[in-house]
Amino acid sequence: MKQHFLRRQRGVAVVTALLLTTLAVSIVASLFWQQQVQVRSMENQRLHFQTRWILRGGLDLVRLVLRQDMYDSKNITRADGIWATPLAETRLDQFVERERLEGESFDAAISGQTYDAQSRYNLANLAIEGGTGGINKAQLAVFRQLLQNLQLNPALAMPVATQVARSQGAGMLAPQQGGQTPENVIPVPASGGQPLQLMRVEDLLSVAGFNQAAIEKLRDLVVVLPEQTKVNVNTAPAELLAALVVGMSVSEAQNIVVARKRTAFISPDNFKDYVKAFGKDLVKDLEVEVGSKYFLVLSRVRLDRAELLSWSLVMREPTGTRVVWIREI
Repeated sequence: MKQHFLRRQRGVAVVTALLLTTLAVSIVASLFWQQQVQVRSMENQRLHFQTRWILRGGLDLVRLVLRQDMYDSKNITRADGIWATPLAETRLDQFVERERLEGESFDAAISGQTYDAQSRYNLANLAIEGGTGGINKAQLAVFRQLLQNLQLNPALAMPVATQVARSQGAGMLAPQQGGQTPENVIPVPASGGQPLQLMRVEDLLSVAGFNQAAIEKLRDLVVVLPEQTKVNVNTAPAELLAALVVGMSVSEAQNIVVARKRTAFISPDNFKDYVKAFGKDLVKDLEVEVGSKYFLVLSRVRLDRAELLSWSLVMREPTGTRVVWIREI
């Protein structure tokens, strides 16, 4: 009886020891797992931090190319300029400072493309700057025709122009009695609220009548810049060129795109004379440009398992170039 009791006690002791061992192993494994998660999180933060620095380095190169292009081209921005050359995926393994374990290999690459932002229609042009503001008639006509060239409802131009003007303060207060509206300005009715300020093409979804299909059609033809700008007729696509000239079809504008590949327009008057030779003229009170100040840069940086896709806006001036903003996709 006593031996049976001792064997039973030993069995309980063994089971208890096994349970305690299992518990200890579980606790240790949990601690190791938490430590591994923290280490991986720190690695991810470091990788993302490094990709941003690589992006900054790539943008510095873009700024250098744009500045040199300005000197070489005498302020004429062509669609086939050196700045427009795409950067194919370039390996950076030899250029990125990083501790490497024995036998470790990793991917580091950058690629991108620079686009002329002034080859697109700037929605900020729809509003009149200064004073009580309002809608610019000439710019409204251009945007309306652009929508029509893209087989979109041209009536959508007015609500977009109204929202842009109101976001800049126009129409927030009723106009003074006896005030006269300039001929090239459409007054905006008073509004009691502050409308959404358009920052990117997707913000047009806030305007009634726009859907995702319309946004996709406008994505490469419309931009929102920090200030009003003129369209560069040396880089603008046919759909936008046709909107700048009264009575011009997209097919006629396509002929201009082909012709400027041989000889770029050297001045706004040069472009006006070119279209007048075909019996056409610019929209009344509209001005164009042959050089560009703003450029959009699409960048893709890959470092190990981290990847960074972004759009950047670069401003080029005679005094230098700078990055206006960077938006991650």
